[in-house]
Amino acid sequence: MPEKIAPTTLTTARLLLRPPTEADIEPLLEMNTDPDVMRYIGDGNVGPADRESTAGIVARARQGWAENGYGMLSVITRDGGEYAGWVTLAVPRFLPQILPAVEIGWRFRRAFWGRGYATEAAMPLLDHAFAVVGLDRVVSIRHPDNERSGRVMEKLGLRYAEDAVVPSHGQSVVVLAITREQHLERSRQD
Repeated sequence: MPEKIAPTTLTTARLLLRPPTEADIEPLLEMNTDPDVMRYIGDGNVGPADRESTAGIVARARQGWAENGYGMLSVITRDGGEYAGWVTLAVPRFLPQILPAVEIGWRFRRAFWGRGYATEAAMPLLDHAFAVVGLDRVVSIRHPDNERSGRVMEKLGLRYAEDAVVPSHGQSVVVLAITREQHLERSRQD
């Protein structure tokens, strides 16, 4: 992996993926306190419910880029400039049985579900993970009932790797994975 990779900005036909800013705190807080959005996250409870803890998420996201050369990017619609959610590369420390690993994940505000944004945002970050960061393998983790995320993972080319249990709360999860070689082969076919 390269020594230093600056926080990156990526674009797609409809989206801008950029490092999180203070302007993202309020919509991120709204998203993390929506029970429908948080249904399959962790133990299903809503996330940080105040502005201070949400600001901490933004600060840690910036720090992650500095320390690892990858991290969270805010997903902004290009047509309206709205915060739709985020996409990230992160070490899934909550699931030690699969470490070492880097996970690709996403979360979107409910108003932006069903538009293909998760796949559109995750694909260039997956490209970045292999081409720029130099990872050999990327995983993605989902609740067994989260079929929407499962479909996104399949569209990205991730395939079943193993079942696991999150030690902190006993939730079963499904781990999918893709290697750099599989990703390159898939890209050549597209």
